[in-house]
Amino acid sequence: MEAVPASPQPIPFGKAHARRLREIYRSAGWPMQDPLEIELLAAGLLSRERARSGHESLRVTDAGVQLIANALKANRRAFDAHEALVERVAQEMSRAGRVAWRNLSLRAQVPSDEADSPLRWCMARPDVFSIRNTSVATYVDPIVHEVKVRRADLLSDLKNEAKRAAYLDLGECWYVLGCDARGRCIAEADEVPAECGVMVLENGRLAVVRQAPRRARNGLPFGVWMALAKATPLPVAEDDPQQML
Repeated sequence: MEAVPASPQPIPFGKAHARRLREIYRSAGWPMQDPLEIELLAAGLLSRERARSGHESLRVTDAGVQLIANALKANRRAFDAHEALVERVAQEMSRAGRVAWRNLSLRAQVPSDEADSPLRWCMARPDVFSIRNTSVATYVDPIVHEVKVRRADLLSDLKNEAKRAAYLDLGECWYVLGCDARGRCIAEADEVPAECGVMVLENGRLAVVRQAPRRARNGLPFGVWMALAKATPLPVAEDDPQQML
């Protein structure tokens, strides 16, 4: 009896596939002839076209355009969810009496691989940066909050030790974890390095799962003070007067 050939396994399309489709869609469509392109051709998301000159180019099919649109929609939802949670954290810091900023670019020092220079400067851009509302420089208690709403983004971020080192150079580092489509937290607290605190979104509320370790600080570097002076902090949050009734 002749064996029935096994059905081909579906190709798991990801961000790289959608990115390549977008690149081809807005370009002349020159082929790269790599595995990614082969998968897109096999799935009917790309088609090959030959010009009269004999040169071959690629065209995104209608199915490919639909995949691009679906990817853009998913990215937009994730961006909206991320921005909403960032705003929520910033407002919570403001309500706690802290001065909060969003998306600041701050200089930080991280370990260097060079023997003659153990530290190097880099730019850090935390989702939320806040300090105490105090006139005593040594009491500012700087805190960085990094918000994640996608598990893949979190795992990729946790592999970036230099980025985390930059956050820790600026202040306490906290990871704020959102929920997936089923309402489950995107990660367990023990997946986040012990030098960072963990907050999660539970039933619409931010809950502390693990405190960030306290570290002695003498204040903020002059460069950070200058960046804060040039930026506009979040307006002071005011409680809803209806909650008082």
